[in-house]
Amino acid sequence: MDNSKFSILLVDDEEDIVEFLSYNLKKEGYKVITANNGLRAVEKAKKHRPTLILMDVMMPEMDGMLAVKEIRKNFELNDTIIVFLTARAEDYSQISGFEAGADDYITKPIKPTVLISKISALLRRHSAKDQLQKVVLEVNGLIINQERFIITKGNEEIILPNKEFKIVFLLASAPDKVFTRDEIFQKVWGNDVIVGDRTIDVHIRKIREKIGMEYVKTIKGVGYKFNR
Repeated sequence: MDNSKFSILLVDDEEDIVEFLSYNLKKEGYKVITANNGLRAVEKAKKHRPTLILMDVMMPEMDGMLAVKEIRKNFELNDTIIVFLTARAEDYSQISGFEAGADDYITKPIKPTVLISKISALLRRHSAKDQLQKVVLEVNGLIINQERFIITKGNEEIILPNKEFKIVFLLASAPDKVFTRDEIFQKVWGNDVIVGDRTIDVHIRKIREKIGMEYVKTIKGVGYKFNR
């Protein structure tokens, strides 16, 4: 596996730990970004969008638990792997970490061989998950083909414009999940484009005219969901 394509955000307020772990991670070919508190971690996570975050729990200004909760609020960081570094092995601490949004735990003191092995395993699973992402969805009688940008309904093939198709595919990728307008904007238009609420309403209206009224439901004051 080519480790140079993976970036790791290392967050710890102890300088000697940061230097020690950075050295070992860079030696394995990983790109390493560092932060010394939770506030800086949130800033750098949003800026660099790392593949994996190694997060200390006990830190000044903002602890690791709060930092992870803030990071998980960002839609674009949903797939980032987060691993807590902690000297505390109590069950309640680990449960709190998972509830905050962590994927795994590594207990200090850390052996470099164990750390590298754990990271390699997590990244292998991450890469396999990406490769298995569906390009064809079958939901509520519709076949939605991402490669061909075509929706099949019965014997009819429906071709939608780019943005309309992307909205349908996004909503149908998680039926019954309510997507906020902000989530739809970020995923379909991106952060660099500013559009108003009216824009998405118009797109939804056109989608309903083309595929039927029964598929996309409006959740008033929140956003939209795709009916299963």
